[in-house]
Amino acid sequence: MNSDERFQPDWTSAPGDTIIDILQQRDISDVGFATLMNLPLEDTADLLQGRSTVTLTIARKLASVLGASVEFWMSRDYQYRQDARRFHEEEEGWLRRLPLGDMIRFGWLSPPPLPSEELAACLRFFGVSSFQEWKGNYASLQEMAAFRSSPSFDSRHESISAWLRQGEIKAEEIDCGPWHAERFQACLSQLRTLTRLKDPQDFIPALQTSCSEHGVAVVVVRAPGGCRASGATRFVTNDKALLQLSFRYLTDDQFWFTFFHEAGHLLLHGQKHFFRSAMEGQRAWILEGADFSLTEEEEQEASNFAVRTLIPQEFQNEISTIAPNSREIIRLARRVGISPGIIVGQLQYHRRIDYNQLNGLKRRFVWQE
Repeated sequence: MNSDERFQPDWTSAPGDTIIDILQQRDISDVGFATLMNLPLEDTADLLQGRSTVTLTIARKLASVLGASVEFWMSRDYQYRQDARRFHEEEEGWLRRLPLGDMIRFGWLSPPPLPSEELAACLRFFGVSSFQEWKGNYASLQEMAAFRSSPSFDSRHESISAWLRQGEIKAEEIDCGPWHAERFQACLSQLRTLTRLKDPQDFIPALQTSCSEHGVAVVVVRAPGGCRASGATRFVTNDKALLQLSFRYLTDDQFWFTFFHEAGHLLLHGQKHFFRSAMEGQRAWILEGADFSLTEEEEQEASNFAVRTLIPQEFQNEISTIAPNSREIIRLARRVGISPGIIVGQLQYHRRIDYNQLNGLKRRFVWQE
């Protein structure tokens, strides 16, 4: 540590904490301490709770009654005030960076009656009692944001954490059977037929019901401003996985590829990250499209899994040989049993056609406000 670096704890401790420890060691009551200090009981309570400042007069009394130097008590109070001020500034910055407007607009959070109540409302949303607890719960996410984020991307870990938290809340409402990897993988080929349904109000409930039977809670959560994630997965427990989608691109090819890609992560990598995180005491998220990623090899494995599941091997060669026109694409999609938009997406990915071609075959969705 450099000589000019100062220790900045992620907690605060008022001088009253030290006073209380000494009083307990000496078996002195609050009333007895007030008498020794010659202070009203109310003023003594303020001192013990950190609500009042340790003035020079109080420091001299503390030195006389409890010991230690006047300088110690003055320094103790000064450090506490500095830490409290720093924490307040961090909390204010955190509130400014949260997508509070979208959280309210999307119905995740009720509008706080007063600006002074915003902090408490946001802490309740995250299920924590303090900003410091929020930092602890999302420490790994913060580290990834600091290490992986790029100034060219509008991605904030506060926004991503709000999106992830809303997914957790929605997943709690879904009853799941125990996680069963083999059965979950087996059902995926049947879920391909859902890609042909046009209305999300039809295919999303069917998708959720089928996956929940095998231990996977599928939730769709709109991404707020500052969140570039398209999908995320993690194991909530040994027996329950969460697969979260943002519908960020609002096209059927992107939605379904992301779903099967995330399913691949659960089957190929999810448990490994879950157990590693459990040992570290942190949430283990696998995030897509937010400038957070696993190794290139793991990402490619998940993508290959998605492609093989959506378009079985016996149809793979036709992707490279099919005439890139609407009639042939619709014909192949019908034989495979998937949406034509998925075929278009694969042709675009493999550069058989440009990204602005044949997009009319993709289904587009609109968020209902």
